[in-house]
Amino acid sequence: MNMAAAPAQYRTYFLGDSCLCASLGNSIERLTALQILSVYRRLQADKDLHPLGIHDLVPSYTALAVHGEPWSDWQKIRRLLDDHFKNLPVMESELRQGMQRHVLPVSYQGEDLPRVAQWNGITVPEVIERHAAVEYMVAMIGFRPHFPYLLGLDRRLITPRLDTPRLKVPAGAVAIGGEQTGVYPEISPGGWNIVGLTDPRLLPAIRPGDTIVFRRQPL
Repeated sequence: MNMAAAPAQYRTYFLGDSCLCASLGNSIERLTALQILSVYRRLQADKDLHPLGIHDLVPSYTALAVHGEPWSDWQKIRRLLDDHFKNLPVMESELRQGMQRHVLPVSYQGEDLPRVAQWNGITVPEVIERHAAVEYMVAMIGFRPHFPYLLGLDRRLITPRLDTPRLKVPAGAVAIGGEQTGVYPEISPGGWNIVGLTDPRLLPAIRPGDTIVFRRQPL
């Protein structure tokens, strides 16, 4: 898909005295996430940002958090944000420049496959087929280091989180939580529906904006 992007109209607000957020609204959409991620990557490479006391940039589905110091020159930082948002590319293919595609092998033997199937009124094989058919986009990394939050889940697979989270989810668990899917990078608590397992050692190379394809492995 090569959609044209509308001009990015963003707003800024502070979280405390050392974090400035640039927001494109509250709607979780692929194009919005791509615009945020394009600005994120360009700011990472902008040498003018580093002398301003900025020590972290954190993208989410609809916003970019710029973490600095109370003494950072926030007026200059706003001007840099203005420059990058005003000069965003207008085509999705341009927004995606520099982003990589990752193929993760998945053994679809997750213990929650029957729950996902029953909730959506489909069969377990259809759950697997639908989940493995999509090229997902990494909207952000969070919850745990290297945990990718992925956009693109088939709407027939939307399933609520577990009523009682597990105390120990295995590393590499591929899971569905509501409208999202993701991969647990390490053993941790979690309430998402486990549908399969992949190799968690593949996750550190994945960055926001990249895409992921799950390749089904024979059982």
